[in-house]
Amino acid sequence: MQDRPDPDALLQRIQQEQAQQQRGRLKVFFGACAGVGKTFAMLSAARAAQAQGLPVTIGVVETHGRTDTEALTAHLPRLPLRALPYKDRTLPEFDLDAALAWGAAHPEGLVLLDELAHSNVAGSRHPKRWQDAEELLAAGIDVWSTMNVQHLESLNDIVSGITGIRVWETVPDQFFDAADEVVVVDLPPDELLARLKAGKVYLPQQAERAAANFFRKGNLLALRELALRRTADRVDDEMRAYRRASTTTPEAVWPNREALLACVGTGDNAEKVVRSCARLAAQLDLPWHAVHVETPEQQGQSATLHPQVERTLKIAQQLGAAACAVLPAAQPAQALVRYAREHNLVRVVMGRSTRRWPWQATLAEQVGQLASDLDLLQVGTLVGRAGSTTPADNAKRIASTTPSATRPPFWPGYIAAALACCMAAVVATPLANVLELTNIVMLFLLVVVGVALRFGRGPAIMAAFLGVGFFDFFFVPPRFNFAVSDAQYVVTFAVMLVVALVVGQLTAGLKVQAEAATDREHRVRSLYDMARDLSAALLPEQVAEIGARFITGEFSAGSTLVVADDDNRLQVLPGGTAPVDMAVAQWAFERGEPAGRGTDTLHSSPTLVLPLKAPMRIRGVLVVAMPQGEVPGVEPRRLLQTCASLLAISLERIHYIDVAQKSTVQIESERLRNSLLSAISHDLRTPLASLVGLAESLAMVQPPLPAHQQELTGAIQQSAQRMSALVNNLLDMARLEAGAVQLNKAWQPLEEVVGSALAASAPAIATHRVEVTLPDDLPLLQIDAVLMERVLVNLLENAAKYTPADTTIHISAQPQSDAVALTLTDEGPGLPKGREELLFEKFERGARESATPGVGLGLAICRAIVQAHGGSIRGDTILNAQSQAAGARFTLLLPRGTPPTDLGTDTDTNSDV
Repeated sequence: MQDRPDPDALLQRIQQEQAQQQRGRLKVFFGACAGVGKTFAMLSAARAAQAQGLPVTIGVVETHGRTDTEALTAHLPRLPLRALPYKDRTLPEFDLDAALAWGAAHPEGLVLLDELAHSNVAGSRHPKRWQDAEELLAAGIDVWSTMNVQHLESLNDIVSGITGIRVWETVPDQFFDAADEVVVVDLPPDELLARLKAGKVYLPQQAERAAANFFRKGNLLALRELALRRTADRVDDEMRAYRRASTTTPEAVWPNREALLACVGTGDNAEKVVRSCARLAAQLDLPWHAVHVETPEQQGQSATLHPQVERTLKIAQQLGAAACAVLPAAQPAQALVRYAREHNLVRVVMGRSTRRWPWQATLAEQVGQLASDLDLLQVGTLVGRAGSTTPADNAKRIASTTPSATRPPFWPGYIAAALACCMAAVVATPLANVLELTNIVMLFLLVVVGVALRFGRGPAIMAAFLGVGFFDFFFVPPRFNFAVSDAQYVVTFAVMLVVALVVGQLTAGLKVQAEAATDREHRVRSLYDMARDLSAALLPEQVAEIGARFITGEFSAGSTLVVADDDNRLQVLPGGTAPVDMAVAQWAFERGEPAGRGTDTLHSSPTLVLPLKAPMRIRGVLVVAMPQGEVPGVEPRRLLQTCASLLAISLERIHYIDVAQKSTVQIESERLRNSLLSAISHDLRTPLASLVGLAESLAMVQPPLPAHQQELTGAIQQSAQRMSALVNNLLDMARLEAGAVQLNKAWQPLEEVVGSALAASAPAIATHRVEVTLPDDLPLLQIDAVLMERVLVNLLENAAKYTPADTTIHISAQPQSDAVALTLTDEGPGLPKGREELLFEKFERGARESATPGVGLGLAICRAIVQAHGGSIRGDTILNAQSQAAGARFTLLLPRGTPPTDLGTDTDTNSDV
């Protein structure tokens, strides 16, 4: 009977297919390096597609002066390129909007994009060309492109180590793997070098440099191997996806790519099997898996995994096994074959075993009979231990290594089986003259079934033999001896014994499987209950309580949750019942690996520490104290790791809920405050302007006012002007944050802006010296001169307010590669330590309570204006030789553009560019 497909998997596959149908198809022409003919192959295939009626257009193709490649573009339509300014010139770049419009007009169209890893010119919508391709694919447009193996992100460092040249333009592996089709364009190194010498790859001068550096034969061989191996990996992934998507269980292994399966047993030979498989995998450069099949006998002997098996699986992980699994199954051979076919593992490596009975097949023989397509490799036994690998010895070894405190004694089941058979004989004796012998046989079979259900296989076998003996002794004539008067009863005894043994074995096996299924269902239900409770948790303390309840219920163990704050400092949440060693916890948190009890790191610790790995970061650690210092086995460790993952995800969810709530409150507060400030500023602006005008009028009346009245008039005028400046700052801040200010950018010399700012702030800086150092080669900047003057005025007034009189204010500028750095320094007390960035927030001042007038808006306005220009501003404190504050320094970085080569002399030299 075939297994039914998972309905959730089918639904997910249907949804993926529907989403894929709405996207365009990506075809990548993949090669080892430049010159192998990727662009030529792409254009040839495009012309063939065009001949079949498919609409094709060239988005961008780089021919590098190759005439044969250029000839292929003659009959293919091209999209016009977009001209973008870059430094002192204009560069052509792919026009994404034109391609999207063309794709909308041609529903089944194909766009050719050469050089997928290309970096776009600054000012393009996306920094990388593969991102342009992604947008085209999302719009349902098919894309063909080319790329070399050195541009793959995962292979970038490997290629740089081989060639000695670092390639900075890369494509993510996820994008490459998501391509619908990859065409390998391959060329032997000798032919490629011949093409290079003939000038078919680069121009002659470039070809000489390339041959001396990158295009060496050793490099080409290595790159060719990388390209072919990477393509083979991709094809292997596609094959695996196809096998997983198949609705039927694979009937055979496809030996397209070899992989190994190490069979881990309970004998002393298990480690040798794993080590031999690891060496073979390393020699052949193959992946390998390690699997142990846990039979019902082993599950009945011990509730935990065999120590030898657990140790061997840990060794397999350390030796690089791709997967280590424990498979519960009654038939080990069937489980191994099923696992090998599901994972397409061609070779099975197992230890050599001996037959317990002449008619009993070994495990290797059973696997060979079930799967003739698998290659079986048997590892020889260790010297002096050749007889230690039989199932009976393994069972004895399991029993001997099970702790006596946890292993139940074996004899009660056998005593109960004997008593049950005696009870059946006692009950059936008075009925011997009433019931037929066949019905009495049924009573003894019922006893065998009951014993198997309650006590397992061994007592059931004993009950089967005792039942046959009691039936013969007490009920078969002549009664009360073992003599048989009729030979037909021998057949009855044989059939009764066989039926009893088979029924007992099947019943015991079903009991073990039912118990295992019940345990798995209990674990899944417990995890579901914990996940449901965690989804409603709103505080980290609630998460810790839910986790502790789960661990106590499943393992009878104590636990403590240690979480990390925003500064990655560990904090112990209250309510924990496990002792916390902060050194072990810090180690596990920093490295993201388990530590403590049962691990290879700090194993002397009495607790097991598991990192809480969330999708974004590690959220802390989970400390677990197992009862009586037990070491958790493979299955308990896996369950604990699942619990830790759920706790980490819940903590991250709570963190981002808190961030979202704070952001919402902050946004609403800012909106309300801006609205209030805007309203107040508008209402105060008119009366303040009138007050300033009246104060100026009083100062000019004739005849002049007395001296004391003139002094009062001056004080009124200064206070009104200060209040008017404050209101203007409030109004400007509100307008800047609302986006209501439109920049009137023009190409301006920085000297003029600095000069006008000094003139505007002359009254404020009258008691200070100002030194200006501007180099002659400063470039023109595309700025709003009025707003930039406002920035400098605010900085100058701040310097004048917070520095002593007769000190010097320095203004300097320095051109950089992509910006101009404008620096203003003073000789005051500097900026408050640790609050340098906070000073650029609204209503933040250097001192909370200060006699210096102001409300903390000047620097906030400066940052808003500079950021609107695409620049940045920062402040820091200047330190002297004694590491004491010697002043404050503010640095503005204003982006450099590409000014026009001729500004003109007759017409608007200040017009926007």
